[in-house]
Amino acid sequence: MGDKANEGRDQTASAIGADALFRAHATFVAAFVTRLGATKAEVDDLVQETFIVAHTKGGYQPGPALPRTWLAAIALRVTRARQRSTARRREDAGVSAFDSMTAAGKDPGEALEIAESLGRVQRALDTLDLEHRAAFILYEIEGESCQAIADALEVPVGTVYSRLHTARRRFLEAHEGDGPDASRAPRARRAAEGV
Repeated sequence: MGDKANEGRDQTASAIGADALFRAHATFVAAFVTRLGATKAEVDDLVQETFIVAHTKGGYQPGPALPRTWLAAIALRVTRARQRSTARRREDAGVSAFDSMTAAGKDPGEALEIAESLGRVQRALDTLDLEHRAAFILYEIEGESCQAIADALEVPVGTVYSRLHTARRRFLEAHEGDGPDASRAPRARRAAEGV
């Protein structure tokens, strides 16, 4: 059955040390914790904490999870612990967490359009709790299989399917409600439903 999860397992037949994991996956972990809602100021600390945990576990050992999903599970736990320990709301400095992701050299209008679009996506992601957001990001954005996500998060695959279903619905509701026609969207939806 040549699916993505099995292909990844065939390629990772040996243990991977924390140094090699960092070189190969630090950018992924930084993007993942950003999408989980970390501020720019928190990202470096969360990435470092994630790889410290990976190091204390002796690096990646082949098992049910792939290296990326294994690191994502650690990053999710580290991010959740940080949010619980600080028990405060994220500050909004008026700067998008995705500013660094906008392409340099674009004309100002195109750069603004990209920044606004990415901001809409981030605001929709921010409406999801961490468990739903992690499943959504890993599947929809990072392209991981549901089985790999379930293995990494140590939950049944049915739980991943359920989280994905709920996350997709909530994401779409938030994303549609944040668009340029947001004030007209509820009326149009009610009209379409015959209410």
